[in-house]
Amino acid sequence: MKKADTKDQLHPRSRFRSRYDFARLVAAHAALAGFVKTNAHGDAGIDYADPQAVKALNAALLADAYGLRSWDIPAGHLCPPIPGRSDYIHHLADLLELHRGPAVRVLDIGTGASAIYPLIGACEYDWSFVGADIDENSLRWAQKNVEGSGKIELRQQKHPEHCFRGIIRHGEHFAATMCNPPFHASAAEAAAGTRRKQQNLGLKSQALNFGGTAGELWCEGGELGFIQRMIAESREFAAQVGWFTTLVSKSEHLPRLEKALRQSQAAEMRLQEMAQGQKKSRVVAWRF
Repeated sequence: MKKADTKDQLHPRSRFRSRYDFARLVAAHAALAGFVKTNAHGDAGIDYADPQAVKALNAALLADAYGLRSWDIPAGHLCPPIPGRSDYIHHLADLLELHRGPAVRVLDIGTGASAIYPLIGACEYDWSFVGADIDENSLRWAQKNVEGSGKIELRQQKHPEHCFRGIIRHGEHFAATMCNPPFHASAAEAAAGTRRKQQNLGLKSQALNFGGTAGELWCEGGELGFIQRMIAESREFAAQVGWFTTLVSKSEHLPRLEKALRQSQAAEMRLQEMAQGQKKSRVVAWRF
């Protein structure tokens, strides 16, 4: 798998490479003000273990960077870290040779209540999107978030075992697909992951800042199984998609995913590593 050059930082085109200017962010989203505190060094910040504070911060980042002032998500759903989500969009733009405009159509698998990838992609590159999800409630919230965009269509996937079937229509073509797959294989595994994060943060039983529902956090086979199914199904839509891409959170999955891609006879495979602070991830891309 061809590995792209990378540095341990956000993408060069990211709007979020500098330290947060909390005064400016509060001006963009007043609700953030109640969560901003000054630490012992005199620096402004928030409690990143407080899910409401993290949600307010990300709403402020969207309002300040993109003018998205009505973005919201329901309680208990994943709160996407905007800098990391924008990085995936920028790396996808590199893959698409920086082509811009609504003629560039992208399919977001598992768009969620936040519809974060379509919103950022439409703002940064003027792309048009189809966002797909299995959850009706998530799609209702997503519709509120994308209202007025004109570039984002939402579709419900009524068969959770599929990624592209039932979503990509006859005669449609997408420049790329993208996906942030569920991490875990079961509710118990997700709960164990939650407990580990709580321990790392020195918490006992508080809600964590990432939130997450069943479809967002776990699925049959976890991340590896989900992506393996996606790879197998992608072959069927080879003529309708330029690049298939997905996030991969666990590097130990890469050898088995590369094997699956070779078995599917992908003509080209690429790996792009990403980092935001201590958090590491990567994008795997393939085409036929």
